[in-house]
Amino acid sequence: MEILIATQNSHKVEELQAILREHKLLTPRDAGMDFSFEEKGTSFLENSLGKAMELFRQAGRPVLADDSGLVIPALNGEPGIYSARYGSGDLEKNLEAPERNRYLLGKMEGMTNREAFFVCSMTLVLSSERFFIVQETLNGEIAEQPSGTHGFGYDPLFFLPEYGKTVAEIPEKEKNRISHRGRAGLRMKALLKSLEETI
Repeated sequence: MEILIATQNSHKVEELQAILREHKLLTPRDAGMDFSFEEKGTSFLENSLGKAMELFRQAGRPVLADDSGLVIPALNGEPGIYSARYGSGDLEKNLEAPERNRYLLGKMEGMTNREAFFVCSMTLVLSSERFFIVQETLNGEIAEQPSGTHGFGYDPLFFLPEYGKTVAEIPEKEKNRISHRGRAGLRMKALLKSLEETI
């Protein structure tokens, strides 16, 4: 199936295309569309559903959208739904990932509770009344300093105790199997397979 994916983030597209390899994922730009969506929701789910519905309204074809981010209980849930623009304040442009990571480490300086989890809420829209949502998480801790060159965003800071490594230190194939987006993508893959005869 050809599916429009509601993002221009090449990293997200690559991760999802590796999981949903039986399907062709196109960004709005690939489809000749200029799409933007202001995320006004108060949860990952609201933003994911809103983004998917708006792109479907404009394109009238199958759409996949996700909203994901990092949640740190010791910071009262920050950065949460603001993960991509965390620390940017009134700046015209969002901080780059290394700057965001330094900002986060500064806020957590001296904290002993470094528990954290990633969330990915993913929405597939087939019609305005027919849509499917999956939401997955990945539990871990915030490292004292970044490590690793794989992945993107907060991956170099997100430490997995069971692996003894950050997400940025594990191979891409393994990350796609265990990450919040990987888990959500695999569930979406199974869902798409079960829907093949009815789409």
